[in-house]
Amino acid sequence: MLTPQAALERLDHLLARARAAGADAADAVYFGESSLGIGVRLGKLEDIGRSEGEEIGLRVFQGARSAQVSVSDLSTAALDEAVARAMAMAREATEDRYAGLAPEALLARGPFADFDLYDPAADALSPERLKEIALEAEDAARAVPGITNSEGGSASAGQSVSALATSHGFRGAAHGTSVSTSAVVIAGEGADKQRDYEWHQARHLADLESPGAVGRRAGERTVRRLKPSKAPTGPMPVVFDARVSASLIGHLLGAIGGSAIARKTSFVLGHEDKPLFGPGITIRDDPHRIRGLRSRSFDGEGLPTSPRAIVENGLLTGWLVESAAGRQLGLPPTGHASRGSSGPPGVSTSNLWMEPGSATPEELISDIKDGLYIDELIGMGVNMLTGDYSRGAGGFRIRNGKLAEPVTEATIAGHLLQMFKALVPANDLVFRHATNAPTIRIDGMTVAGQ
Repeated sequence: MLTPQAALERLDHLLARARAAGADAADAVYFGESSLGIGVRLGKLEDIGRSEGEEIGLRVFQGARSAQVSVSDLSTAALDEAVARAMAMAREATEDRYAGLAPEALLARGPFADFDLYDPAADALSPERLKEIALEAEDAARAVPGITNSEGGSASAGQSVSALATSHGFRGAAHGTSVSTSAVVIAGEGADKQRDYEWHQARHLADLESPGAVGRRAGERTVRRLKPSKAPTGPMPVVFDARVSASLIGHLLGAIGGSAIARKTSFVLGHEDKPLFGPGITIRDDPHRIRGLRSRSFDGEGLPTSPRAIVENGLLTGWLVESAAGRQLGLPPTGHASRGSSGPPGVSTSNLWMEPGSATPEELISDIKDGLYIDELIGMGVNMLTGDYSRGAGGFRIRNGKLAEPVTEATIAGHLLQMFKALVPANDLVFRHATNAPTIRIDGMTVAGQ
């Protein structure tokens, strides 16, 4: 894996070759990563894996035509061949008057802020120490009364380097680490077996949750699922546990991306000037969060990033737009471009969360006589064109304001616009993932037992 500086130098070479070959403009990205993972099962080493990989993507423009290629061989000869292939593809491509690099006047300028994404302690983790972490997580899970078997504990550590350079002057790179641990266990015997898990990931080793706590939670969740009943059927309140509630934000993001708006394939179209959520609901994106899992100074096109409210007091603040969709919509790019090595930029957020409400989760369900508490979602039955929502789910029955018996094989359904308007967040927001939300209650959903 290249260092950030070496990656930029390799991209500079590639762009120079592209311009010499006749490209009007070009950009290139580098992605490199290495990781070490340890898996244990029933107290013994199960597997150990080490992986390393790197890839470069090149995008060239000739007038209104463009093409993109990616290579994992970073030798000079392979890069020169990639340039020739990209230029040949561009000459045959369909014209797209919206495609192009980001506006030069809007490019981010260095030096870039340091968000403390690299941790030498995480980078230096040995296989022996990772094994100890994995064993501690699994041992804690297996120690929970009722656990009868294990699918294993794991621990991993890795680092990554990414870089972006453009022919009109942008150069930027980032370097970060990550460390994680998990446990997956089984409770029960015979036909009454249940499985669940827990995991945690952080940039710094010091921020990783105790493996013992991760394991205990995995074991406790699994045991709680024993002896499930069929889900009820009918309209009722549904409460989304914090481990699944962030998926609702994900559906919103898919609907407000510039490409979906330009193609008119979003259920939000026509509702952008109306309250999408109830009063007080705010969703924030902060790419500058210290040690954030998706923190970044610049986006996938080299534009500066900045904290932003995606939803403010129930109102959408605007679309998330990269340059191509912005040109089509007549809007400036918003600094949310995301990039892979083999395709044009899309959009994504960084460290995203819904702000918490004032009620505890217990208070949120205290007046529900009959409802469903969901902590598992299955399938992807969401129509981003119409907003229709239908997913398999599992969790617990709510009876007289308290969690009751576990339920399985449920289907929950509604319409996302109505769900957004009805949702009420609890006060238990915790930053564990790139997208986070508290426990959320939505009244009036349709539940069907299978």
